[in-house]
Amino acid sequence: MEVKTLLMIVLITALDVAAAAVGGSHRSAPGSWSNVSGDDPGLRRVVITAASSFNSRSNDAFLFRPAAVHRARRQIVKGVLYVVDLDISRTVCRKRDDDNDLTRCEFQPPGRLHQTFQCHAEVWTIPWREESKTLEMQCKP
Repeated sequence: MEVKTLLMIVLITALDVAAAAVGGSHRSAPGSWSNVSGDDPGLRRVVITAASSFNSRSNDAFLFRPAAVHRARRQIVKGVLYVVDLDISRTVCRKRDDDNDLTRCEFQPPGRLHQTFQCHAEVWTIPWREESKTLEMQCKP
């Protein structure tokens, strides 16, 4: 092995070790878990998918939409597996209405109809196929 090649390998290894020591590398390897920022576009789509899954299973007359994300992680496995802990809250939009765009639905004001659930969701996405599937959705008041 050439000296230049060996020096380059040592340098790259040293940089990886240094990055891990000061907060971790920004690269994620397939199969490893990494935390997801709240402003990540993939995460935004996943929380909407989770809320839609909740809405389709709920007998409530109103739609619910994400209110807060407490923790989000992802794992790259034949797509991206997201595990998210979030709050979803009841909106003023009714399910029977034709326009069910959650981004335009305001939350119920404090009072009798206001309700929030704490949820744990696991959503698997295949971004290059524009597919997503909610594997698990557990919510409690």
